[in-house]
Amino acid sequence: RGAWQLGRILKQQGDITGAIAAYQGAFEHLQSLRSDLVAVNPDVQFNFTESVEPVYRELVSLLLQPTLTKGQAEEASQANLKQAREVIEALQLAELDNFFRDACLDTKPVILDEIDTQAAVIYPIILQDSLGDSFASRLEVILSLPNQPLRHYGTQLPKQKVENVLQQLYSSLYPGYSSQQRLRLAEQVYDWLIRPAEADLANSGIQTIVFVPDGFLRNLPIAALYDGKQYLIEKYSIALSPGLQLFPQGLEREELSVLTAGLTKARQGFAELPAVEEEVKEIASEVNSQILLNQDFTRTAFEKQINGIPFPIVHLATHGQFSSNPEETFLLTWDERIGVKDFDVLFEKRRLGILKPIELLVLSACQTAAGDKRATLGLAGFALRSGARSTMASLWSVHDESTADLMSEFYRQLTQTNPPMTKAEALRQAQLTLLRDVKYNHPYFWASFVLVGNWL
Repeated sequence: RGAWQLGRILKQQGDITGAIAAYQGAFEHLQSLRSDLVAVNPDVQFNFTESVEPVYRELVSLLLQPTLTKGQAEEASQANLKQAREVIEALQLAELDNFFRDACLDTKPVILDEIDTQAAVIYPIILQDSLGDSFASRLEVILSLPNQPLRHYGTQLPKQKVENVLQQLYSSLYPGYSSQQRLRLAEQVYDWLIRPAEADLANSGIQTIVFVPDGFLRNLPIAALYDGKQYLIEKYSIALSPGLQLFPQGLEREELSVLTAGLTKARQGFAELPAVEEEVKEIASEVNSQILLNQDFTRTAFEKQINGIPFPIVHLATHGQFSSNPEETFLLTWDERIGVKDFDVLFEKRRLGILKPIELLVLSACQTAAGDKRATLGLAGFALRSGARSTMASLWSVHDESTADLMSEFYRQLTQTNPPMTKAEALRQAQLTLLRDVKYNHPYFWASFVLVGNWL
């Protein structure tokens, strides 16, 4: 805390170099205390958003500021951009540690160029700057392209403007909202995140954009951003990542088989999901499937299957909720709820390498908790606790045959072998199929599905 306070004082005095050094000391101290911070008794748990998060954000803000050299403003150096990226990834990890209340996530820094030379990574971060007695928002973006220096661009906006526009865009994704207003908001966010990088993305032959989203951006379907003529998904495959440090290595292409479990009937106060039966049939028509439906989908039966035949894909078509509170993050089985922390036990043999890890976990009828700005931490939690290399999930529940159509097309694309298709591209093609269908061309039907983790 002493180094953090010193950094703030030096920043106010205009000593940016000294402030960065002080903040780096505070940051390194927090990193060394990572496991201790989350081991504190929850009753006296530090307030993460007040005591820890500001150190990361304020350091990134300093690192991304233009520097004055001989009176000339110069863009942030490559060294500063690299450190800012490292701090953004560390913040993502810290948020997940705080969510789980333990520092259990194994990290291995990876180099994008060694994973996919046709993927770009975009790191947006929302910062608050003090300007006299008022505050302003800055939406800063670091762009990582294969075999190229990092790039950086940002937008200065009035306080709350970023948050307000993002929340309005989220609301506009429901049918009944003005399409003209929705497209205007989607283009506004596109202008902030993508427009400054358009030429670089095109010139670098990029096919997949991986977002490491911050704040409320996590709740938004990036696929539905709009450039004035077309949606982003019409140009690129899209994936989300809670940080490339969590990218699991290796991906085996094998004959696909799916363990599919779901509920069609109303259970435990949750409504029936009649379209799930069609969804399960559609999947079985495309891929070799083992099915647990309704009464057969108990926790015990599910656990037995998970620890038995090593299915590369697990598809759960059941009610579930993602929340920033792990106690309110769960999936529904016929007889009980599976909490996010239960995933540790259920998938332990997969995570430890005793059984093959899951290539893809699909959660097709879940939704984010209403009014919870950090709800998608729960989604990332399921993804990481299962040890799955990729997780595909819905940001909101679309109770409609459109989900069955999208899933059928997704698996049809995924089973192609000549040439093999990446998961991100398979999802893109499935979303485009719905977008081109006059019944389902509204983003409400196709944009809710996001791919988290390994996009290959």
